[in-house]
Amino acid sequence: MTRYIISRLGQALLVLFAAFTISFVLLQAMPGDAVLIKFQNPEYGLSPEQIADIRAAYATDGSVLNQYVHTAGKFLTGDFGYSLQAGVAVSAQLTTNLPPTIRLAGFGFIVASLIAAVLAILSNIQGFGRLRSFVQAVPSLFVSVPTFWLGIMLIQIFSFRLRLVSIINPGPWEGLVLPVLTIAVPISAPLAQILLRNIDQVQTRPFVAVARAKGASHRWVLWRHVAKNAFLPVLTVAGVLFGELLAGAVITETVFGLNGIGSLTEQAVNFQDVAVLQAIVVLSAAAFVTINLAIDLLYPILDPRLKARPETAR
Repeated sequence: MTRYIISRLGQALLVLFAAFTISFVLLQAMPGDAVLIKFQNPEYGLSPEQIADIRAAYATDGSVLNQYVHTAGKFLTGDFGYSLQAGVAVSAQLTTNLPPTIRLAGFGFIVASLIAAVLAILSNIQGFGRLRSFVQAVPSLFVSVPTFWLGIMLIQIFSFRLRLVSIINPGPWEGLVLPVLTIAVPISAPLAQILLRNIDQVQTRPFVAVARAKGASHRWVLWRHVAKNAFLPVLTVAGVLFGELLAGAVITETVFGLNGIGSLTEQAVNFQDVAVLQAIVVLSAAAFVTINLAIDLLYPILDPRLKARPETAR
C-alpha cells in the first residue's frame, strides 16, 4: 500500500510539472511579450529605460531558461507573481476569486450526483417500463445541452417569466440556485449514464441471482448488493468530470456575472495577463490531480479486493 501511495504521489507531481512546463511554453516562451505589448503603447508615454525597468520587475527581461527557473522557484514558494492588468499579487486575486468558484463547483457536483442518483432510482422502479425508457433517455438529452444556452434559458424561465429567482442583486444563496443548476445538469448526464449501465451489468452477476433465489426483495438486493458494486466505477468518472466543472464554471460565471475564477480567466485572456493565466492553469491542474489522487486512494478502502491483490501476487 505504501508503494502504491508513493507511486501515485509521484505521478501527481509529474502531472503538475508537465502542466507548469506546458503553460510556461505556451504563455511565456512563445513569441510575443505581454509587457512590451501593453507598455509600449504611446498613450503611456514611457521611455525605453522605464519599459526596461518594468520588464525587469516582471522578470521578463532574461533568457527563456532564466525565466523558467525564476518562475518555477516562485511557484514552489507560493508566489505567482503580479498581475499585469491589476498590478496586484496574483495570489491576492486568487484568494478573492477562488472561494466563489469552489462553492459553485462543490454545490454543482452535489446536485449533479443527486440528479444521477434520482435517475438511477427511477429507472429501477418495477412495473414502469415506459418510465425506465424515458429516464434512460434523459442523460443523453442533458449531455447535449450547451452550458451557456441552459444558463440563458434558466434565467428566462425562472427569473423573467416565473419571477421565482432574482437575477439582479440576489442574496448569497439565491444567487447560486440558477448557476448551480446550469453547471450540474450537463455533469449529471455522464454520471447517470455510467451508473445506469453499471447497475444493469451488476444485476446480471451470479451473486445477485443467488440473493434473489434466497428470497431477498428487489429493493434489498438493489441497495445491499447492486448499488455498492455499481457505485465504485462512478468514482473514477467523477474525478475526471471535475475538470468539466472548472471548464463549465468559466462559462457559467460569465453568463451570471459571478466574480470567480471564470471571470478572472476571462479578464486575464482579454488583457493577456500571463501571470494570472499561468497560475490558473497550474491551480486547476493541482485541483484535478488532488481529486483524482484522493479517489485512487479511496478505492482500496471501498473495495477490499484491491487490498488483497498485492498479497496474492506475493
